[in-house]
Amino acid sequence: MSPSPKEEAAALTEQLLRWSRAYFAKDEPLVPDEDYDAAMRRLQALETEHRDLRLSTSPTQRVGSAPLASFESVTHRRPMLSLDNAFSPDDLSDFHRRVSERLKANDIDYCCEPKLDGVAVSIVYEKGELALAATRGDGSTGENITANIRTVRNVPLILKGQGIPPYLEVRGEVVIPKDAFNKMNARASAMGERVFINPRNAAAGSLRQLDSRITARRPLSFTSYSVGVVEGDLPDCHDETLRRLSDWGLPVSDYMKTVNGLEACEAYYESIALRREALPFDIDGVVFKVNSFAQQERLGFVSRAPRWAIARKFPAQEVSTQLLGVDFQVGRTGAITPVARLDPVFVGGVTVSNATLHNADEIERLGVCIGDRVVVRRAGDVIPQIVSVVQHECVLEGSTRDAIVFPDACPECGSDVDRQDGGAVVRCVGGMSCNAQLKAVIRHFASRKAMDIEGLGDKLIDQLVDGELVANVADLFYLDAESLSELERMGGKSSENLIKAIEQSKATTLPRLIYALGIREVGEAMARALASHFLALEDVMAAPVEILEEVDDVGPIVAKHINAFFSERRNQEVIAALIAAEVNWPVASTNFGDGPLAGAIWVVTGKLESMGRDRAEQRLRALGAKTTGSVSAKTTTVLAGSGAGSKRKKAETLGIEIIDESEWLALMEELE
Repeated sequence: MSPSPKEEAAALTEQLLRWSRAYFAKDEPLVPDEDYDAAMRRLQALETEHRDLRLSTSPTQRVGSAPLASFESVTHRRPMLSLDNAFSPDDLSDFHRRVSERLKANDIDYCCEPKLDGVAVSIVYEKGELALAATRGDGSTGENITANIRTVRNVPLILKGQGIPPYLEVRGEVVIPKDAFNKMNARASAMGERVFINPRNAAAGSLRQLDSRITARRPLSFTSYSVGVVEGDLPDCHDETLRRLSDWGLPVSDYMKTVNGLEACEAYYESIALRREALPFDIDGVVFKVNSFAQQERLGFVSRAPRWAIARKFPAQEVSTQLLGVDFQVGRTGAITPVARLDPVFVGGVTVSNATLHNADEIERLGVCIGDRVVVRRAGDVIPQIVSVVQHECVLEGSTRDAIVFPDACPECGSDVDRQDGGAVVRCVGGMSCNAQLKAVIRHFASRKAMDIEGLGDKLIDQLVDGELVANVADLFYLDAESLSELERMGGKSSENLIKAIEQSKATTLPRLIYALGIREVGEAMARALASHFLALEDVMAAPVEILEEVDDVGPIVAKHINAFFSERRNQEVIAALIAAEVNWPVASTNFGDGPLAGAIWVVTGKLESMGRDRAEQRLRALGAKTTGSVSAKTTTVLAGSGAGSKRKKAETLGIEIIDESEWLALMEELE
């Protein structure tokens, strides 16, 4: 028997309140946003159909939940309301129709911005000085987080400029950029500390620290998106107001754009959706606001949201499904990674049937078993990850919960396994004798940013290894077209093209070669740092751990990995074979750093139109400059291409010179 509308509404209300308390008060989301949004939409529909079910205590009449008792409460002078959501083009069209009908006009300007996936905050400036900061809380009452907001590097403590109102409430979002989040988690993992599930949770947890010194160590970033109570004069539209905030030193979105009409809104949404994964921060949609404040005032509010704004959400990046089983994959360093087999589910625009479980510690932290209903997140990863178990809904009817057990031997080659990093990581000890590791090593070696061997794809690598034509990366340079032509899908022309690509790859650079070797935890930036510091491969190979630690960004753990790699006899033999095969690179000048840019430290960020960033960095280094992958107080200049995000903002905060591509090209023409 189906529940009555009253019973269904009561059940939805209790469920939404429970989810909301966990999400807002404890930073422990029990379900993905898609499930929460679906339940909220259903309750709204019931209350629309049955007006007597709409109570003042309903989740549809509130935003979030009550603030934490451990913080001083702050009452917002003007409520911080949430936005209604649009999940389809039709929803956005309906919003535009309602706005047009109420304003009796169709020629409407909308201010468009990416919807940051972070924590909403209010910051009050009195006479230009930061006086108060609070979380949104339940919309009416939030938490006083002034001490914590003061630690956010891009939040000005004092505004600068003309015409600053005596009382100015700025509203915006606090996030942790993707790169900063990954680095923070990597450091935490290396030190055996807790890692965060996603940037949004990390930002929320950081702002709720009672000790602001902890918050100060978190890479938080703030972006203004509106104003609240203002005692003074501001422009008469939304976009100009944000530009005025920017003039006073407050950060605003680099992607803000004002458009006219519904079609332009849809075009902006599609353009941001295409760039979503390349953005420096997580977003979950696009916000559209009627630009004119006079029109906003005429449109007014409903109980929990303004009529003049809406959030067009992207397809869900978190959904729930059932964990059917676990397979174990072996990577190029021997790490055995558990990969979940899932009941296929549509998430983030694709159908997902596999998700990473990372390692034994992650499985223990999640408390996950085969048969559980789990939350899957996809944020640009090739293989999505499981982020939580759906509590109280662990087992579907007819299924069982079975523990996830790591293998006692390598699932690929049968070699023994070794538990490292406190038991969190299980590694095959077979090395290159393990075909799975060998294939992964070759894929990395041939990749675009390494030796860049065009045409050497996964299926061909599988044939080369399985057919025992290649036993290490150096063997690639001893292949011949005749042997290759006998492989499946490899005719004479394809074989000749691959041999030509392999031959062309012999002329490389020292940083590319070091990166291509696949040393554990040595990425592109660290490979460049090693090459710049030692100048010669033999010096890198001979360096003891304590000397390696003198290189920028090389810590004790990575230094041990580098030293261990070059101390291994088989690796020495492979390098000797590469050199014998005439793999070569320019010999660095002993006068490294000479030139018109000697002593300068440059960072290249964003997309360049005239060339790739690698080529731009090569030109800078040829003029004596040093290039790094991160902005610091030592950085002298930042070359910022289109879409430059967190690095540009950090440079602005530190007062570092920033030039665009046209200025840089003019400088190159002058110096080269």
